[in-house]
Amino acid sequence: MPHDGQAMTQTPILADLRALTAAALPEVEALFAQAREGLRAHVTVAGKINAPALEARQFQAHALAWLATYVESLRQLGAWADRLATADQFGAMEALILQIGYGEYLNQIAGGIPMSQGEIARLSDLDLTWTPGPEAQRLMADGNTPAARDALVALMRDNQGRATFGASGLDEELEMIRDQFRRYADEKVIPVAHDWHLKDELIPMEVIDELAGMGVFGLTIPEAYGGFGLSKASMVVVSEELSRGYIGVGSLGTRTEIAAELILCGGTEEQKAKWLPGLASGEILPTAVFTEPNTGSDLGSLRTRARKDGDDWVINGNKTWITHAARTHVMTVLARSVEGTSDYRGLSMFLAEKTPGTDETPFVDPGLSGGEIEVLGYRGMKEYTVNFDDFRVKGDNLLGGVEGQGFKQLMQTFESARIQTAARAIGVAQSALETGMQYAEDRKQFGKSLIEFPRVAGKLAMMAVEIMIARQLTYFSAWQKDHDKRCDLEAGMAKLLGARVAWAAADNALQIHGGNGFALEYRISRVLCDARILNIFEGAAEIQAQVIARRLFD
Repeated sequence: MPHDGQAMTQTPILADLRALTAAALPEVEALFAQAREGLRAHVTVAGKINAPALEARQFQAHALAWLATYVESLRQLGAWADRLATADQFGAMEALILQIGYGEYLNQIAGGIPMSQGEIARLSDLDLTWTPGPEAQRLMADGNTPAARDALVALMRDNQGRATFGASGLDEELEMIRDQFRRYADEKVIPVAHDWHLKDELIPMEVIDELAGMGVFGLTIPEAYGGFGLSKASMVVVSEELSRGYIGVGSLGTRTEIAAELILCGGTEEQKAKWLPGLASGEILPTAVFTEPNTGSDLGSLRTRARKDGDDWVINGNKTWITHAARTHVMTVLARSVEGTSDYRGLSMFLAEKTPGTDETPFVDPGLSGGEIEVLGYRGMKEYTVNFDDFRVKGDNLLGGVEGQGFKQLMQTFESARIQTAARAIGVAQSALETGMQYAEDRKQFGKSLIEFPRVAGKLAMMAVEIMIARQLTYFSAWQKDHDKRCDLEAGMAKLLGARVAWAAADNALQIHGGNGFALEYRISRVLCDARILNIFEGAAEIQAQVIARRLFD
């Protein structure tokens, strides 16, 4: 494998690469359109989705969701290459990422897209066949070859300390933000994160205070309410870099992102003035209290009740999988308040104030109890059950001052939450890549470094390629959000793909470690555990595919 300044002249980059990818993209766009219209005939009646029919063809619907995600991924990878070329930043590394990405994803579209380890979405599931045109055939034959992967890894080894493998395509301000938080993760998080994980400790308050001082919690909150009023793209970059250090640190901002979005979209002016400045400064730490033991993703059937008692509300019920519940100051609680309802129309959102607890005594207020749920990974904020037994909430803390709006208010947060989760997935995947690559460089077997072996190098190359694909899809969804465009579809795709990429990267990085990867003392064991949750929270992969499929028929 080349590993010197000669590598750039030896890289097997396809001639007219961008012309090839530009010509291949319309083929898969047309293929997707054909698949969607074919399935539409089976799952809609008079132009509207028929729920039983969609459920009966669930596998096909999810296959369509994955096909749509791949087509959008290729579209955004091509757009990334075009931007870089315009800025004269499209070099050998970027060209190899483009050609390997297109070559691999076109082959998967033709032969089968992995929805999970044992579920493959094939064109035949959608009653389709495809004869690729000459440009697509060229990319499929020559795009992702062993020589191309070796050449990419050779360039990755000579990356000269750049934050990512391949230019990200972001502007100078966002790259400065990335550099600031990357350095913080390198200096303050990575050296101690594995110890926090092994001891199952809460992230120290010192770290939270430092993040607050760096503006993490107020990034996207408007300046009028004490925040910085920055873009969702900035939130993505910060979440990505902090999650590269430790997913728990990268997720601290998620609680604030959800709470602030709820209040900004659905709160009264009085509620915005009361809560947003404290959220922005980090003085108020929130937690989201939505899920119940027997409902999971079926939020419309929640049974926790809120009843009026004088001017206040009294909440009774049980919640589970509540992240960072112990030491937070306010809970955004989704509860049923409208009598006689049994679906989403009876739900209301409450800003329930609480006293911060400790690791030893998580809940101290009357009417509030619960306990820790021990988990494999994602440990830094901890997960809890929370029980409400005549827990009182001030009357002024009904979000928006109107009952029955809770589900709608929550739906308004899903775009930002899923974009942020996709960013966390990219950070975890990047951590896996860097950890696996460092081990492959350092570990000697049969007289040479592991990275010199083609299958090890190939794993690293594919990690870098898929991370860039997921990254560009996530950046695009953030761009859509920043420009006031509906992006629930794009955000869902970014989350769906990002979670799979993170798991694959962690699994492959552990494989590179061999037996050592199975040892708790090696941090890749933590990265693997942390990566696994990404396919579950903020919408499990199956739910996410279902949401995407329904949206495709709007």
